[in-house]
Amino acid sequence: MEIKLTDRQKKILDIVVKEYVDSAQPVSSQLLEKKHNFGVSPATLRAEMQKLTDKGFLLQPHTSAGRIPTDKGYRFFVNDLLKETSPAASQSGGQGKNTLEMKNWEGEKSDDVFRFIQNLTRQLAEETRALALNYLDGEDMFWKEGWEEVLKEPEFSDQENILNFTELLKDFEGNIEKLEKNPGVNIYIGKENPLPKAKNFSVISSHYRLPNGKEGFISILGPKRMAYEKNIDLINSLMRLFDNF
Repeated sequence: MEIKLTDRQKKILDIVVKEYVDSAQPVSSQLLEKKHNFGVSPATLRAEMQKLTDKGFLLQPHTSAGRIPTDKGYRFFVNDLLKETSPAASQSGGQGKNTLEMKNWEGEKSDDVFRFIQNLTRQLAEETRALALNYLDGEDMFWKEGWEEVLKEPEFSDQENILNFTELLKDFEGNIEKLEKNPGVNIYIGKENPLPKAKNFSVISSHYRLPNGKEGFISILGPKRMAYEKNIDLINSLMRLFDNF
């Protein structure tokens, strides 16, 4: 049974996710009151945040701390984003705010597909500050870019998270051919990941087909606290690029 949220609760959840993604710090009702105009009293904001916590969308890591999103909170946020970036929404509303620059690659896509994929993967890693992984089916080849950037994220100050992320990557590579080949973007958040050691991470992945018939997967791997809106836009921009080859 789907839990309904009021418009105000949806707005609070949306802002808590975005603030937490930006700051990596629990979000308090005082911060929401100072930075965002809800038009309600601080007491009402606190009560609404408590309701979101009781419903499982937010978590209070410490008694006196603010809130952070749970897997359920991230999923609600992402589902709203996916509605906005659905094929129907794309046809009526444009291409999204975040796109990759493809200039100077036109020759590479026909003359050297491997170099093209490497450049594509590198730029995706730079834009997302996550680990970008590209797999070309049939060639059994992986391109991985972005290790330096993703390991700067505060989640990786914990040595166990680094080890778990490394294990996640190994499992992901070993099982990549089992990923769904559905059109569009597939997103696995925390415990939704079918792979072990993945509860603190998210994976955004999409299947593509090149003009020469080769198929592959492009994926973004990183902490759950990632910029979903931007990253979904970027993956969609890549899918449009492949469609326009």
